[in-house]
Amino acid sequence: MPELPDILAYLTGLQQQIGDRPLKGVQLRSPFLVRTPLPPLESAVGRRVTDFRRIGKRVVWCLEDDLFLVFHLMIAGRFHLKKPGTRPTRKIDLLALHFDEITVMITEAGSKKRASLHLVEGEQGLAEHDPGGLEVLEADLAAFTDTLQRRNHTLKRALTDPRLFSGIGNAYSDEILHAAGLSPVKWTSRLTPDEVARLFAATQDTLHSWCERLRVEAQAAFPEKVTAFRPEMAVHGRLGKPCPVCDTAIQEIAYASNETNYCPRCQTGGKVLADRQLSRLLRDDWPKTIEELESRMPMGGEA
Repeated sequence: MPELPDILAYLTGLQQQIGDRPLKGVQLRSPFLVRTPLPPLESAVGRRVTDFRRIGKRVVWCLEDDLFLVFHLMIAGRFHLKKPGTRPTRKIDLLALHFDEITVMITEAGSKKRASLHLVEGEQGLAEHDPGGLEVLEADLAAFTDTLQRRNHTLKRALTDPRLFSGIGNAYSDEILHAAGLSPVKWTSRLTPDEVARLFAATQDTLHSWCERLRVEAQAAFPEKVTAFRPEMAVHGRLGKPCPVCDTAIQEIAYASNETNYCPRCQTGGKVLADRQLSRLLRDDWPKTIEELESRMPMGGEA
């Protein structure tokens, strides 16, 4: 799912390509994308795109006369630039938005069709799509601390709760927790003031760094390949690969369609966290420490 840095990259790319241009036509291939019957999608045609915004993990297209297109791309939704007049014909094509010199295609890989588009009139209607999470890059330590301790969650769940923090998801929460040296399953109520301060600094530093990196890339070329798995990341999507700090093999907790990646030495004091499915299967054979895990590896091998 595109998160804060990825969405800001989209905003940069979209502004460069279609900012201040009128929408000339729409072609909807998947009726499941549009979740609001009124106003109709066709009412956007002829209106100029005046701005782009982010609300949490939503991408907002601002059109003339206070009409907003609110896209929630979910896990597999993406924006792509096509030649002018390109029709949505492929299985993954959901909607084509036509401009004079370019077409923006909204796609979604897979069959679950979770991506959504809401057409909203007026700022008040737009505000109803805001889950209310704290904008961390605009917050100070006091606001961050108050938000973090509002509910007693694990750190992973707290960071990815859109009602608590805006725009942070599975990928960047892993990177933040690694930078802070904190376990993803530590409870927010058990953090010391020093740990909260470390987490705040790591959150700001990680997001600032990735936002700037992806913004620069989007200025050079439209972000066609938005992904949660980037080779420059420290832990996310790097199961079995060496931690860039201590060389320990990165571990994973898998649940449902998500996963949490972490370094046992940097984040959990050498403890290997129990994976719900695999630890149940292995039971007593599940390694409890990184030493046990490494003792079972072949020489020179990875986990």
